[in-house]
Amino acid sequence: MEPLTEHRAVSGPIVYGFLRLVRDSQARKDALVASLAEYCRSHELQLSGVFTDRDATAGPASVAFTGLLDVLALPGVYGVVAPAMSHLGPKAIGTERGRRIEAAGSRLLLIRKPRTARHSVSHKGTVRRRPGITRVLDSES
Repeated sequence: MEPLTEHRAVSGPIVYGFLRLVRDSQARKDALVASLAEYCRSHELQLSGVFTDRDATAGPASVAFTGLLDVLALPGVYGVVAPAMSHLGPKAIGTERGRRIEAAGSRLLLIRKPRTARHSVSHKGTVRRRPGITRVLDSES
């Protein structure tokens, strides 16, 4: 009798990590790589490598990003995982890099999603959102 699929080693979609660490320590890099690995493990993705951009002066086509684009062209690669959008670079560069990742036919997976609405909490526990979004009140209201 064959074992169930859940009992077999099955590799998930292949992804590559991308980090932008201009002045960060090796300990921070190790922690971020561990974070990428844990995200991939919990989402059944296969982390095949991590590209690290350390050049603050590089534009959208840094050596690390060019290498990332090269592996995205390999068959069977699903996408790129990064801790946050800021790891792709400053806003203009990050936007361009995100566009290039998608143009390569890959997905961009962010561990920490971009914020869509800012919240403020009053001293009475009322959560207020920006105009056009419904207020949420706590149980004391």
